[in-house]
Amino acid sequence: MQPGGIIVDMTTSEPSLAKEIFDQAQRQGVSSIDGNVTVYPFSPSTNENTLQAPVSGGDVGAREATLSIMAGGDVDAIARVLPLLKLMGKNIRHMGGAGAGQHTKMVNQILIATNMIGVVEGLLYAYKSGLDLDEAIAAVGAGAAGSWSINNLGPRIAKRDFNPGFMVEHFLKDLGIALKESQAMGLSLPGLALANQLFVAVQSQANGGRLGTQALMLALEKLNNIHS
Repeated sequence: MQPGGIIVDMTTSEPSLAKEIFDQAQRQGVSSIDGNVTVYPFSPSTNENTLQAPVSGGDVGAREATLSIMAGGDVDAIARVLPLLKLMGKNIRHMGGAGAGQHTKMVNQILIATNMIGVVEGLLYAYKSGLDLDEAIAAVGAGAAGSWSINNLGPRIAKRDFNPGFMVEHFLKDLGIALKESQAMGLSLPGLALANQLFVAVQSQANGGRLGTQALMLALEKLNNIHS
């Protein structure tokens, strides 16, 4: 890559790796943004940049270009690639220096993991009490309990559609990073640890790792000896 180029790394990886890539890029006159490794060349200038830009929004967000992009790295480098990022997402934020994008993605994954426990437990309760799942989702999804997960993945669960928007095996990789980073910071996050264990239980089922994260319902059904 020529000096003045920008590396845009859109994978989810350890924040320490994002910092390592950034430092190496700086030594070679390149910039980087945290994170799917995509390289976009620019006209030569004094140095190159590396940006970390993890994304959130699932399969629908990717198709409709409504992903949330959380970027870490040099603010000027992010400004230069902003037109490209806007082709993929609407909510684009500079979170800080190298590694900040990855840390923000961990916040995102922790919230999704723990929220999914609430989603599947709530729907399991609704099922066991005899409620219509679609009606229950419509009722609570518009109120304080509403979330992206209940409104988007809840209907899939009701239809027994566990096809992946984001695969369990990939999600477990992210949760492993979140657990490692939490431990490094001296944080005890029992909800995250529980979610990780439950998703491991999903992965242990036949083809479980290739199912979507909404397949967490299968682990809770097995735990309660419920066969839908």
